[in-house]
Amino acid sequence: MGLGLEESLRLTVAALMQATGDSQRAVASVLGLTQTQVSRRQSGATSWSLRDVDVLAEYYGVAGLDLLAGPTRACEALPSARRRGANAEKGVAR
Repeated sequence: MGLGLEESLRLTVAALMQATGDSQRAVASVLGLTQTQVSRRQSGATSWSLRDVDVLAEYYGVAGLDLLAGPTRACEALPSARRRGANAEKGVAR
């Protein structure tokens, strides 16, 4: 049996944060939440909402269904400009 949707989404968010270098604080800011609220979502103590999925999808530049499809699909769909170090590789200061 595969992962449930909740666990898959937690892993997907973690993978996207790793790929982009985003912190929980950055994700919280985008969602209008506190870092503690994002931490609770990531630990499974609180569920992600469909609104969270929509906001995160827009923020990361991927389709909401890509987020729900799992970490591999979401990271494959992530625009290269959003990846960690993309600006450094192009010589652009952050």
